[in-house]
Amino acid sequence: MDNVIALRPRAVGDTEPPCRPEQMGRPEPLWREVLGAHLRAERRERGERIADVAGRAGISPQYLSEVERGRKDPSSEILSAVAGALGLSVLQVTRRAAEHLSHLSHLSRNPRGPVCLAA
Repeated sequence: MDNVIALRPRAVGDTEPPCRPEQMGRPEPLWREVLGAHLRAERRERGERIADVAGRAGISPQYLSEVERGRKDPSSEILSAVAGALGLSVLQVTRRAAEHLSHLSHLSRNPRGPVCLAA
């Protein structure tokens, strides 16, 4: 529990934020960011355009772009559709992304660093 920062409700007049960046260290990347990066890498390795993959998956190119950039957290149905459009299974995509995330966590000074969510 060394990495946990207790968040408390802010009282009127509080001037100090519940979490400060200097307390947090280097945060672990979000799952949606790692997953999106792997989907983009898979698409690019195949030399495919985003519009083509999105069309086969039945989603808009704009939505796929947001997933690839880690802005959207895809549902299991969307992930399955995009993985299928790339000729992969959901298991293959998630396993590769998880391996990459595990590698990143070992490199980080603070692999399970505190998470500070805005109140």
